[in-house]
Amino acid sequence: MAEGSAAERFAKGVQHKLNGEYDEAERLFRSVIDEQPQNADAYHELGLVYGFRVHDDTIVTLEKAVRLSPNNIAFIISLGKTYAMFGEDDKAKKAFQHVLTLDPFNDEAIKQLDFLA
Repeated sequence: MAEGSAAERFAKGVQHKLNGEYDEAERLFRSVIDEQPQNADAYHELGLVYGFRVHDDTIVTLEKAVRLSPNNIAFIISLGKTYAMFGEDDKAKKAFQHVLTLDPFNDEAIKQLDFLA
């Protein structure tokens, strides 16, 4: 590809996301997923981009990232926060409880569960 390797496009996508350039970030993350359909990091970042835009595919994209990397605490926390943002509190609680099975002292999961209580 003329735009560089998947890793280079991923890094550029992250930079575009941080700069608030969500259309370009989405395009780059999608190009990585097209080339590497099992890339959990690309799904996670794409889901975060969708979340900033309250996109219909936000949850399904983050769920895909978690399915591809089921013990990635950062991914599960992102998914839990997104569930809460979309009003799916029961699913959010389950996500944060799952984090605590992986990391019993995870401050973010504890804080989120307290907020949802």
